[in-house]
Amino acid sequence: MTVAVAGASGQLGRLVVEELLRAGATPVVAIVRDPRKVADLAELGVDVRQADYGDAAALDLALAGVDRLLLVSGNEFGARVAQHTTVIRAAERAGVQLLAYTSIPGATENPLILAQEHRGTEAVLAEATVPYTLLRNSWYWENYLGGLAHAVESGVLHGAAGEGRVAGASRADYAAAAARVLTTDGHAGRVYELGGDERLTYAELAQAISTAAGKPVRYENLAEADYAAVLEQAGLPAGYAKALADADTGIAAGVLDVDSGDLQKLLGRPATSAVEVFRTALA
Repeated sequence: MTVAVAGASGQLGRLVVEELLRAGATPVVAIVRDPRKVADLAELGVDVRQADYGDAAALDLALAGVDRLLLVSGNEFGARVAQHTTVIRAAERAGVQLLAYTSIPGATENPLILAQEHRGTEAVLAEATVPYTLLRNSWYWENYLGGLAHAVESGVLHGAAGEGRVAGASRADYAAAAARVLTTDGHAGRVYELGGDERLTYAELAQAISTAAGKPVRYENLAEADYAAVLEQAGLPAGYAKALADADTGIAAGVLDVDSGDLQKLLGRPATSAVEVFRTALA
């Protein structure tokens, strides 16, 4: 059985490839835009194939002989539904037996800006002929690493999540779950709502940072617009800052508070704690 990961040079995709290798999957195909970024994987025996999500001809070649495919959602916001559709159509032509897609919790009703293209992609899959599985990943604890040093230095974690809870897990946890779906049977047609064991408020998240750093950190809640301004001042593009602030408002409303237990069932173990991820990052 040939298993492929599209977007294998990204942070999540690379981890999935590594998990597949550890699981003894063979052959493993890594589909990337720039093969130079995964030269080390090629040395480990991974079949590296070059294709862009928008290049149908290259995707036809890259998916030849592939039985199961992980489509890691792209990072070109505004173009993702079209790009994902190109991959899905290529998977149909290639006769892929299962396509797993990394989505977002409750995508069909999720009001977040970041959910819009996931919802559009899921709609395409619903009408596609390729069997598929939805991996609706909640937040990665790594999403907070960009502001981790500043929170530790200033003693303040800013956000706009109020008392809302986020069921986070490590990126490696989600990668392991994806690898499990790709290497075992019975997942076609399944929708997995994936979230970690910890369902933390931002005040609790600040405490996790404090524990990891050994320094006091408190949470300061801001209005969504004010938080977006803080993110822009930190150097984020305006559109991305708006999307992240919008995500915090969604967290306040509970859209990332996942308690399905799906991630833990796929992993066969508890998910990684926030403190562990933060401690590793600060080491």
